[in-house]
Amino acid sequence: MTTDQMNLPFVSILMPVRNERDFIEGSLGSVLAQDYPIDRLEILVVDGMSDDGTREYVERCAVNNRQPTLTLLDNPKKIVATAMNIGMRSARGGIILRVDGHCEISPGHLRHCVERLTATRNVPAGVGGPVETVSESVVGRAIAAAMSSRFGVGGSSFRIGVETERFADTVPFPAYTLTTIEAAGPYDEELVRNQDDEYNYRIRGLGGDLLLDPALRSRYYSRASLRKLWRQYFQYGYWKVRVLQKHPKQMSLRQFVPAALVVAIVGAGILSIVMPGSRALAASVPLVYLAAMAGASLLIAARQGLVLLSILPLAFLALHLGYGAGFLTGLARFWNRWGDRSTLVDGSRTTVGKELLRESD
Repeated sequence: MTTDQMNLPFVSILMPVRNERDFIEGSLGSVLAQDYPIDRLEILVVDGMSDDGTREYVERCAVNNRQPTLTLLDNPKKIVATAMNIGMRSARGGIILRVDGHCEISPGHLRHCVERLTATRNVPAGVGGPVETVSESVVGRAIAAAMSSRFGVGGSSFRIGVETERFADTVPFPAYTLTTIEAAGPYDEELVRNQDDEYNYRIRGLGGDLLLDPALRSRYYSRASLRKLWRQYFQYGYWKVRVLQKHPKQMSLRQFVPAALVVAIVGAGILSIVMPGSRALAASVPLVYLAAMAGASLLIAARQGLVLLSILPLAFLALHLGYGAGFLTGLARFWNRWGDRSTLVDGSRTTVGKELLRESD
């Protein structure tokens, strides 16, 4: 190893996974293919007790590739937040990079993250890049297209893409400095979903900047069925309520739109029943939404294939109504939790976070 390589920071890559049989080869393979000195790197796969062959594949990979830096850790609680905390407790790196089981990163991804986090000026607390959402089936391709469109996800910059780097509310598959992690504390194990949003909100609340860099590209394999997409976004909406309760000043308007849409559609239906004379007015609410959805579907299908046209509206419905219904359910479920900003770690509630140590210019 050269002197320049020895001066590179030691990096820990954390991979929270569970039952990723169909994706682990590509995901772990992209990590093992990084153009970063192997002696300056460790890979911690934190497995949520997979029973589909994921664990066995990781174990074989460690043996067959003779990678002493590849370690399999158990995550009995099976959720991402506990996986990240287990991984961070075991990590030895000065920089921590998260890579999920549905994700593939480019060969230079890690090196570029290190360059951004070890620069002499304007060093962010964390860095990530836009995500290319992909799938192989027709239904999956329609879901991926909906998840990458402005109509589908609003102004979520990491999903719809950016041309120039910018600071963002949250970044996917991020790399953090150890200083950032020590300041922010552990992940909140109460959150089955949205744990990454909450963690990034916490970092921003402590004064840290999160950089979305278009030079960092990753691929994310979307859900392959509409039922799974609905369940995923229902959970996003449901747990977003707890994020709102913990960080009320960090929410954006677009995150309330799906719930408002569900309320408007249900309200219009009720109004048309109790006031028959208002049916034309009540019908205008869903009709406007359906017209917008049809227009967005036509534009996307014209670019990506007309075979997607019949599925795109259903994907949009799963995204919007699933999230909105989940959010409203969360409001009902957590009605008495306003003001509770505690973080759950190892079964105990605590307050985490301190002032970030920021590099001066």
